[in-house]
This record gives sequence, C-alpha cells and structure tokens, in this order.
Amino acid sequence: MKFTDYILPLIICGILIYALLKKVDVWSEFVAGAKENILVTMEILPALIGLLLAVGIFRTSGAIDLITTAISPILRFSGFPSECVPLALIRPISGSGALATFENILTNCPPDTFPGRVASVMYGGTETTFYTCTVYFAATKVRKLRHTIPCALVGDIFGPLLCVFIVLLFF
Repeated sequence: MKFTDYILPLIICGILIYALLKKVDVWSEFVAGAKENILVTMEILPALIGLLLAVGIFRTSGAIDLITTAISPILRFSGFPSECVPLALIRPISGSGALATFENILTNCPPDTFPGRVASVMYGGTETTFYTCTVYFAATKVRKLRHTIPCALVGDIFGPLLCVFIVLLFF
C-alpha cells in the first residue's frame, strides 16, 4: 500500500483526536453543520433550478448550434478548432452540459488530435462561471455583483483562446 492510501483516514483520525483534546462534541457539531448546509441548499435551490432550466432551453432550442455556425469562421482565423466552440459556449454556464459536450467532442475527435487536446485542456482549465456565481452569491445573499460578471466573462473569452496557445506550446 502507498502512503496516499492512508491520507484520508489519517486526516479523519487527526480531526477526531484534536476534537477529543479540545473537548468538542464532534457528533453535535456534525449534525449542526449538516442542518446548516440543508438550509443553504434550500436557499440556493430556486436560483439553481432557474439556471438549469436556462441551460436546457439553450441546448435544446438549437441556439448553441446557431451561435457555433456564426462564430466558427471568426475563431478559425485565430486557430481555434470549430469542434470546440460548443464547449467554449456551454462551459461557463453548466458543468454537466459541458461534460456532455466534451464527451461528444472526444467521440468525434480522439484525445490525441488537436481539437481533442484543446477540448481536454479547456474542460480542465476553465470554470463554470454562471453556476459558481449563482451558487456562491445566492448562498451569501450578495445581490450587487459589481465587477464579478464582467471580469468573469473576460476570463471566459480569453480562457478558451489560451487553451489553444497552451496546446500549441506543449504539444
């Protein structure tokens, strides 16, 4: 067995030993934390359902195909593979939608091809911006997003383009 096989049990034992030394009732703290998380989940659920509904409408309406067709020639000029445009569009909105799109790309373009590599780097190196903002801001009850969304959108624009550069640099 490797040391890494013991890390999680060691962390759990360390927490329990620390709690015993500090005379903390671990079970009651665990139950209180679970209760608090259930309440947070109930608070963010409406925003999450709305986001998932919007993603479903976006995917099934054909809007993603229309946008992909419209911007592919522009992105091709920058070396961005047209196969990865749907992933670049859906990734900021939905992780599960991005996973389905990523799997579709890898089905059509093997992972060792340029589009497959760009899709792999993009899936691992970009963020689900709107999902993250929805969950975190709903949980913290922040209503004024100020510069968050514009700055995140700049990252969502340059992230996929930088993925192409990284793939060209390393492969």
